[in-house]
Amino acid sequence: MHQVRTEDQCFRESSEGLIKFIQKSPSSFHAVQNVSETLKEHGFEYLAESSLWKIRQGGKYFVTRNSSSLIAFQVPEQPFSGFQMICSHTDSPTFKIKEVPELSAEGSYTRLNVEKYGGMLIAPWFDRPLSVAGRILVKEEKRIRQILVNVDRDLLIIPNLAIHMNREVNDGYKYRVQTDLCPLYADASGKDSFLTLIAETAGVARESILGTDLYLYNRQPGTFFGAGNEFIASPRLDDLQCVYATLQGFLRAKNDRSIPVFCAFDNEETGSLTRQGASATFLLDTLTRLNAALGRDMSEYRQALAQSFMISADNAHAVHPNHPEKADRMNRPQMNEGVVLKFNANQKYTTDARSAAIFKLLCERTQIPYQVFANHSDIPGGSTLGNLANQQVAMYTVDIGLAQLAMHSPYETAGMKDTLYLERVAEEFYRSSLRVDEEETVWL
Repeated sequence: MHQVRTEDQCFRESSEGLIKFIQKSPSSFHAVQNVSETLKEHGFEYLAESSLWKIRQGGKYFVTRNSSSLIAFQVPEQPFSGFQMICSHTDSPTFKIKEVPELSAEGSYTRLNVEKYGGMLIAPWFDRPLSVAGRILVKEEKRIRQILVNVDRDLLIIPNLAIHMNREVNDGYKYRVQTDLCPLYADASGKDSFLTLIAETAGVARESILGTDLYLYNRQPGTFFGAGNEFIASPRLDDLQCVYATLQGFLRAKNDRSIPVFCAFDNEETGSLTRQGASATFLLDTLTRLNAALGRDMSEYRQALAQSFMISADNAHAVHPNHPEKADRMNRPQMNEGVVLKFNANQKYTTDARSAAIFKLLCERTQIPYQVFANHSDIPGGSTLGNLANQQVAMYTVDIGLAQLAMHSPYETAGMKDTLYLERVAEEFYRSSLRVDEEETVWL
């Protein structure tokens, strides 16, 4: 007999799926690999940017750039009116291993030489099991091949300096990456072995390695906690929670009028200025190639953009239980209370009255709770994907996210219910079509 799942079971299963996805995604490259494998399982066809695209109505496709950004889309059976798009990002703040990776200390230790990637909370990186993941580029006769690498064991620790030797640490301490944050890798006998370890993990000869993009990652798996297991803690919730949830909605939806588009960009944490970032031409190139492959001209493409909508999905700050004074007095999102609409007068977020109204209507249709975030007026916040992507592909856009604590820590906290909330509203969005008349009245 089929057993009906309770709503609490649905919430739990959604977050369990998220935790498994994050566990398999220690780097942006692995996140894109995992999304790619999921898309292929659901019948999506890979398109190489370097190849001629043959796209048919009713087809499902995806394209990657740098192996760390991905765009997927589903073409309806009939001519389309616009694009229904959600963008999130694959990267998180971490430490990148430098080209010459090793440092010796006191003739007794071997450390790794690292630098910061993105804006991070540094203190939580100390005294926890870490490892290394990313990619290497290797030579094979006349070609250079990329291999993803994950040293899937506890390999490193960044040791704190004992309180006896740093009495002021609890009164405020300025961490210096070159001095304080180099992880302990081996004793003296491990000198000059790091690249050998990476080569062995990849199954190649050390001398074949021509380039590396390798990063530290937190080895602690995600977990549920709280009196009712109402919270989740995990690495990289910002922004893999949005990547995972919007992907689930994308896979479940079918649209007969608009083209659903799923985007996961790299390098948001460093400004999105790379060729695979949200402000690069990756999205523009993909949409214009898609438009041309369907036999449409640029005038028809621009008409489609005028009937399109983008959701920029990047996590939001929940009001902090120990520091409620840091939040705005009225715009104070809570975990497990629904999707967060993000507002900023200086357009760090793209939400305006029209795009907020459209998103609120989607939430009402799906009976998904929503809440709002605005920065404390005396504490400036960060920016995200939407306004950068709009520099290349301008359309109606809203910035949203899921409420979390400890953003940019290697171990973050979020609500157990919120992943499923975003899945459901993403599914409804991808099934919808936007229509805008001459007076900019919106029909959804």
